[in-house]
Amino acid sequence: MLVKIYGSAVNGIGASTITIEVNISRGVKFVLVGLPDNAVRESKERIHVALFNQGFRWPGFKVVVNMSPADIRKEGSAYDLPIALGVMIGSKQLIADDVSSYIIMGELSLDGTILPIKGALPIAIQAREEGFKGLLLPKENAKEAAIVDGLNVYGMTTLESVCDFFKFPKCRVPEFVDTRSIFKQDQKFNLNDFSQVKGQYTIKRALEIAAAGGYNVLLIGPPGAGKTMLAKRFSTILPPLTLGEALETTKIHSVAGKLKNHSALIAHRPFRSPHHTISDVALVGGGTIPQPGEISLAHNGVLFLDELPEFKRTVLEVMRQPLEDRVVTISRSRYTEEFPASFTLVASMNPCPCGYYNHPEKKCVCAPGLVQKYLNRVSGPLLDRIDLHVEVTPVSFDELTEEYKSESSSLIRNRVINARKVQESRFDSKSTYCNSQMSTTDLNKYCTIDKEAMNVLKLAMEKLDLSARAYDRILKVSRTIADLDHSKSILTKHLSEAIQYRSLDREAWAG
Repeated sequence: MLVKIYGSAVNGIGASTITIEVNISRGVKFVLVGLPDNAVRESKERIHVALFNQGFRWPGFKVVVNMSPADIRKEGSAYDLPIALGVMIGSKQLIADDVSSYIIMGELSLDGTILPIKGALPIAIQAREEGFKGLLLPKENAKEAAIVDGLNVYGMTTLESVCDFFKFPKCRVPEFVDTRSIFKQDQKFNLNDFSQVKGQYTIKRALEIAAAGGYNVLLIGPPGAGKTMLAKRFSTILPPLTLGEALETTKIHSVAGKLKNHSALIAHRPFRSPHHTISDVALVGGGTIPQPGEISLAHNGVLFLDELPEFKRTVLEVMRQPLEDRVVTISRSRYTEEFPASFTLVASMNPCPCGYYNHPEKKCVCAPGLVQKYLNRVSGPLLDRIDLHVEVTPVSFDELTEEYKSESSSLIRNRVINARKVQESRFDSKSTYCNSQMSTTDLNKYCTIDKEAMNVLKLAMEKLDLSARAYDRILKVSRTIADLDHSKSILTKHLSEAIQYRSLDREAWAG
């Protein structure tokens, strides 16, 4: 008897429908074809024991399982459940007339419990697009998949519960998630706030500009100056995620298996802070089975690299292309996967090995030339792609003990949101939504400056020996400063402030 069950294969952050054909005929063999990996090949033993422990039996006949299309590699243990159902229906232990109306996925433990899988959200989206009636998957993944409208999602706990689902159609109760309600509720909770940071008004101003224009930031200063504290609060002044961005972000974390148990939706902008021992593959993604890296997990959020010079040179250099294109492409001999990587880079570093170069009170003990050598660990091309270079100085005792409460994140965020609205109306484009993404055409159109400002910029270019990329970034930053100042044109004061955020270029720092 031939039975067809439908599953799904996750590719990148998308999914493809897989037809699992189970045929039972005379013989004693078990044959599994269709480009399965080792985890799929091992499914027979898990299914065999799970059936026995749930009161069913493995048929004493030849079982052939074909997974099509055969040119797509099937990976992981999530095909256990559809194969087990195909065996049960094919051996007439279960009658399920409408099984072809559902996508079915799940890993089986030996006692028949259904274990969670990766990529439930993209699987659900694909099932809805292809017109399936519903989706059966582990209970732990039900809320995650149920945020997709127009698709009935059923969370299963055991193999027996799946059988009951088909035996008693009237008892089927789909998982319900009020996506918008959960999204609004989760957005309200945040522990970190800029009001907790004493002093550092210049740094807060730079971070506000970075948030308003979507710029990358480098914080450089001595230990204990507050670099990490400020970076951790940067995401709280970014505009809140839209529902579309939240779904896209959740999809990436779903594919990577990073969603928390019973979590339905990521409502806050991600904040990723990998250790400096990270490999280049872990940072940008890849592996034998391509998975999203840290830069993709930070999509629509913040990637914080603490102690930037301590990262391996090769790790930092692989970020060059994603910083420009906001996407990373992982190529293999048979296929290519593309992962989004539209993140804001916030990096921090000490000015020298001892950490006290340019400190107002403590003396630097580094040998001559050692400061420049330390800074050279970060290459010029990468430094060029970081829009704002901000020197962080220690907070004085008077600032630490002052009773005046600092400005809260919500107030700063409101100004950032207003500046973003100006930019959205300016570009009116799906591909460009903030000043940092301006093309050369947009730059020439929206970043014009008068003769006085041009002379200031020319002098800065010559003194700081800035590159053409730095020239473009200064104009973009000055455009954002003007937006925050509610100014239609870029004034000399806006340009001057933008130039000061390039003052840590290596030609002007420790020179």
